[in-house]
Amino acid sequence: MNGAAPVVADAPPVAASADTIADLLLARVGDTRPGLRTRERVWTWDEVVRESAARSALARELRIDGPFHVGVLLDNVPEYVFWLGGAALAGATVVGINSTRRGEYLEAEVRHTECQLIVTDRAGLALLDGLDVGVDPDRYLVVDDPAYAERLAAVDPESVRDLTISPQTQMLLLFTSGTTGASKAARCSQARLVRLGRSNAAKYDVDADDVSYCCMPLFHGNALMGLWAPSLAAGACIALTPKFSASGFLPDVRHHGATFFTYVGKAIGYVLATPERDDDADNSLTHGFGTEASPEDQAEFKRRFGATLFEAYGSSEGAGMIQLAPEGPAAALGRPAHDGVRVVDPETRGVCPPARTDRHGRVLNAEEAIGELVNTTGAAAFEGYWKNPAADAERVRHGWYWTGDLGYVDESGYLYFAGRSGDWIRVDSENISALLTERILRRHPKVLAAGVFAVPDPRSGDQVMAAIEVADGTAFDDLDLPAFLAQQEDLGTKGAPRFVRISPALPTTGSGKLRKKEMQADGWRTTDPVHHWAGRGTPSYELMTDDDKAALRQEFVAAGRLRFLP
Repeated sequence: MNGAAPVVADAPPVAASADTIADLLLARVGDTRPGLRTRERVWTWDEVVRESAARSALARELRIDGPFHVGVLLDNVPEYVFWLGGAALAGATVVGINSTRRGEYLEAEVRHTECQLIVTDRAGLALLDGLDVGVDPDRYLVVDDPAYAERLAAVDPESVRDLTISPQTQMLLLFTSGTTGASKAARCSQARLVRLGRSNAAKYDVDADDVSYCCMPLFHGNALMGLWAPSLAAGACIALTPKFSASGFLPDVRHHGATFFTYVGKAIGYVLATPERDDDADNSLTHGFGTEASPEDQAEFKRRFGATLFEAYGSSEGAGMIQLAPEGPAAALGRPAHDGVRVVDPETRGVCPPARTDRHGRVLNAEEAIGELVNTTGAAAFEGYWKNPAADAERVRHGWYWTGDLGYVDESGYLYFAGRSGDWIRVDSENISALLTERILRRHPKVLAAGVFAVPDPRSGDQVMAAIEVADGTAFDDLDLPAFLAQQEDLGTKGAPRFVRISPALPTTGSGKLRKKEMQADGWRTTDPVHHWAGRGTPSYELMTDDDKAALRQEFVAAGRLRFLP
């Protein structure tokens, strides 16, 4: 079609009995409404299904013994969407490979999931070069290689009609985070993804007339569960951009006529940081769904761009715990969806008392009010992790589903997010391993000890802070930390510390372990020297002065996030 507008017809109804992603796709056969678009081309839903069927046939032709897992290492390009559909029609599992991982960390994640095939491009090949991911190179499908198109042309996509897919067929393995630093891959069946697609389409008002702008990565649950599956269920058109760009956001929205999108809090902050124009509100957006945008950012986004942002709580492992409550406080996630959703003391399992807050929203009785968010009826719906029984056992205890996240409920019954437990740091909606960054820092010949932890970001989520111990008399400049970090191939794009505390004697326990909770509470307000990297790109650190610390605190005040500072 190459840019030609497809014939628009009414979206065919999807039977309520459709209980697999394959069913939802096959219901779109003959649907001439736009189903997928980029800046270069538009595909009808019928064409999307047929492209998916061709990938399904190719995957089954190449199938070997073992788990039917297909790793996908691509930006947000049409091939990613076609392989999601192809896997669903073939009964295969898409393993979303995180392109921000590097080195041994990337190798371990991919190898753990036992892929039979890897779908990637030349850029992805460069990331995988030299790694032993358990897949022979001749089983890589390189989508920008002419041989790939030849292989697709040789298959029979009509053979997909002979397949029967079970609702319990595993559809996705989504890499998430655990408290030990080990990789975890959350399992998601076709039935669960269908339920999420339908419920999220209803919850966030996605229908067949919407154009869903997908600017978050398709290896992430936000894009898959919050946009792709709801758009498929509703028959909305999906508009792709390879990667998120703050400067390209509004031009893309206008080009595609996008009405709905998903986001993470930092993305909203980046968009709001672009220069304001008088015509910002001249766009088609009506609403968006995401996490970690502050109430102030939600209000500012509505003012500038005219679109309402729906904040929600969820994870790759579980969802549906929170009921939206737009009438409630701006910082609240909503209300518990049912009586089984509770905030409890993890030791006693007793329900925590309501939180009392000050005028900044800080919890005055935090020690008793903040606890772990659980779902006492959610264990049966949890589908587990791929070959990680220890992680399964951590999530399901005493017959309850434990999120590993902290929260509190106010006296009016509204629920709030209060952070994540364990050694993981939430940066740009990606979980960064504190343990990995610690290990990398400890490689430095002049670093005696290192502790890495989260400190709050003034807009949303976390930033990475490191505390390093060096020999007495060693100065920060002696470490040449930017050059050292640049040489660490397994340090992901978001793992470099924003703050570095340097000390000849970090606080330790009686057994000699670093007291990370104490250092985290001090954050960048410690009396030890702290060096800060404020920009983007290559790290470049400057010593923080008292004035710098005061200015950073003021950023929290301006964003309404002072409550996140201990």
